[in-house]
Amino acid sequence: MSKFEGIYAATVSVLNNDLSLNIDKTINHAETIIDNGCHGAAIFGSTGQAQLLSISEKINLLNKLSLSKHKEKYLIGTGLNSLGETINLMRVANSLSFNSFLIMPPAYYKYDDRDVKNFYSKIVEASPQSKIILYNFEKLSGYKFSLKCVEDLVKSFPDQIVGVKDSSYNLYENLKLENFSVMPGSETKLLSGLKLGCSGIITATCNVTSQLARKVYDDFKNGKDQTVNQKLCDVRQVFDRYNLISAIHTFFKNKDDIYKNLLPPLRTLDKTEEKDLINGLDKLNFSIKSLMAA
Repeated sequence: MSKFEGIYAATVSVLNNDLSLNIDKTINHAETIIDNGCHGAAIFGSTGQAQLLSISEKINLLNKLSLSKHKEKYLIGTGLNSLGETINLMRVANSLSFNSFLIMPPAYYKYDDRDVKNFYSKIVEASPQSKIILYNFEKLSGYKFSLKCVEDLVKSFPDQIVGVKDSSYNLYENLKLENFSVMPGSETKLLSGLKLGCSGIITATCNVTSQLARKVYDDFKNGKDQTVNQKLCDVRQVFDRYNLISAIHTFFKNKDDIYKNLLPPLRTLDKTEEKDLINGLDKLNFSIKSLMAA
C-alpha cells in the first residue's frame, strides 16, 4: 500500500447566495488547486464547513465529484458527530469508489483514548475497505490524540488506519510508524516536518499557497536549496491572524464575489480586517492577481 504523501489542501465549499452548496464551483475550486500544485484535496474538512452542511448536499456533491478529472486525488471528510451517519456517508462514498477518508472524533462530549479506539473500531468494522486519515485537532473536537492511541489503532487496523493530519502538533515530531503518513496542518511545519520524516501537509491555506508549498516539497525531495520556504511561512502567518475560513473566503471573493457566502455562524472578514489581510499579503508580493497570473 502506498502512503499519502505531498501537498493537500483542505478545500473550501462554495455557496450560492441562498447558502445552498454550489456543487460545480466547489468541484472546480478543488480541481484548480490541484492543477496549481496540490497532490490532492480534502473535501468536507473543517475548512469546507463540513459540520454545517447538510448530508443531502454532501451526497449530491459526491455523486458529481465521482466524475472529476482528479477523482483519485480526493480525501473525503465526514464532518459528522453521529457514528451511524458517518458510516452511512462512507458507504455512499464507497459506492462511488471513494475509499480515502479524513475523520475527526466527535465534538462536544468528553472521552478518552479507549473511547476513541472504540469509535474508530466501529467505523473500520463497518467499512473495512476504507483508508482513514485520523484528524488530530483538539481545538475543534476537544480531544487530542496521544502517541499511544495512534500506535494502538495502527496496530489493530494496519490496513485501514493509514495516517494522521496533526493540527494539534503534538504528534508530528515523535510519531514514527512504518508505512504511515504523518501530515502537519500548517505550512510553517512543512519543511521541518519533511526533515523529520513526515509525508507532507494537509492545510486550509494551501487553497492559496499550493504553488509555493509544492515548490518547497519538490525542492526538498530533489535535494535543492530552499528559495521560497520563508515566503510560504510568512504568507501562512498572515492568514493565521484571523479565522482561516473567513480569511480564505475573503481572499477569494476578490476573484469571485460568490466566495463571500458562508454558513452562519461563520462570516467573511470585516472591512478593517480585510484591509489588514490584503496589506499584509501585499508586503510579501502575494495577491489574488499574482496567484491567478501564475
